[in-house]
Amino acid sequence: MELSVLVAKIIAVIYLSASIGGFLDRDYFRRIADGMYKNAALAYMMGFVAVIFGFLILHFHNFRASDWTVLITIIGCLSLVKGVFIIVSPKYFQRLYEPFLTDRVLKNIPYVLLLLGVLFGYFGFVHGRG
Repeated sequence: MELSVLVAKIIAVIYLSASIGGFLDRDYFRRIADGMYKNAALAYMMGFVAVIFGFLILHFHNFRASDWTVLITIIGCLSLVKGVFIIVSPKYFQRLYEPFLTDRVLKNIPYVLLLLGVLFGYFGFVHGRG
């Protein structure tokens, strides 16, 4: 459980930071989305970071419990698959993501990240103390 709390704290800080960035600069996610695949080296590195992050979570936190800790395992799985997919086929991955890059969806991303950040923050910083 100690590891679950640590990973939840890390995820919370990442999501909350990205959310605040999105709220402070509305064009933030549009610029990120537009620039992600224009630079092949950046897309490749993004894939490697996702693979490393996902692999580390799955290696050290491969829990299939029926409580909140399974959310961390799911994030690890999604991160690993996403990273491999980006490395193997960045153009196809970009085409899959394009429907999610509309102005309407990008406006809502900070809210989604805020909710996820608060959720993981609760499990990491509040619930984890008990």
